[in-house]
Amino acid sequence: MEFRGWARAVARPVRARAGALVRAVAERRPGWPGRLRGVRVRRLAVQTVMAACVLALLPSAWTHASAADRLRTTADAPAADVAVVFGAGLWRGRPTPYLADRLDAAAELYRTGKVRVVLVTGDNSRKEYDEPDAMRRYLTEHGVPDTQIVSDYAGFDTWDSCVRAKEIFGVERAVLVTQGFHIRRAVALCQAAGLDSYGVGVADVHDATWYYGQTREFFASGKAALDAAFKPSPRFLGPKEEGVTRALAALAD
Repeated sequence: MEFRGWARAVARPVRARAGALVRAVAERRPGWPGRLRGVRVRRLAVQTVMAACVLALLPSAWTHASAADRLRTTADAPAADVAVVFGAGLWRGRPTPYLADRLDAAAELYRTGKVRVVLVTGDNSRKEYDEPDAMRRYLTEHGVPDTQIVSDYAGFDTWDSCVRAKEIFGVERAVLVTQGFHIRRAVALCQAAGLDSYGVGVADVHDATWYYGQTREFFASGKAALDAAFKPSPRFLGPKEEGVTRALAALAD
C-alpha cells in the first residue's frame, strides 16, 4: 500500500474519533467555544482593572515616598527660618478646630526657637472670607509677635502656597505645618516646587472631618502628581514680596 493511502486509512478513524469527542463535549457543555472566549475576555478585564488600580495608587505612593524621611514632630523638627501654615477653613471668622491645631503647633515651633517667622497661607478670594488675617490674629493671641507673621492671601491650594512661598516670598527652607493626612502631599509638592521642606503633621481626633480628609487625599494626590509633573503657574502669582526678608532682618537688628 502506498504511503498516501495508508496515511488516509489511519487518519480516517482518528478524525472520526476526534469528531465524536467534540460532539460529545458540545452535547454535555453547550457553547463551550464561546465560553472559552468569555474566559479570555474576563481575564483581560481583570488585568485591566488591576492595572488601573496600580495607576490610581501611584500618586499616593509618590507622596509617601517623597516625604518618607522628612516628617517630624514639633519636638524634633529641624531649625528653619520659616514655618508655613496652610489654611483649613474658618467658622464665623475664627479658625476651625483643625486650623487652630495647626496654628498651635506653629506657635510652639516659634516659642521653642525652631522657627523665626510664620508664613500663614490661605484663601482671601472674597472680601468676607479672610483666612490669613484670622490666622494672624490667632497666632498673636497665642504669643507670636505680629512682626514675625507674614500673610499670603493667595494660597488657594497646596501647590499655589508652595510655589508662592518659594517664588514670591523667597523662602528656601521651611517647616510645613498641617494635619497628618495632608502633610505628605504638602511636603511632596513643596519639594517639587524647589522648597527644601520638612513636615510636622498635627494629630487629630478621628472624627468625620478626619475621615473626609483621608478620603480626599487619595483623589488630591492625583492632582498633586500632575502639578509636580507639569508645574502650572499658581492662580495668582503677582510681584515679589519682602515680608519674610523684613521679618528676619528685624530679628538681626
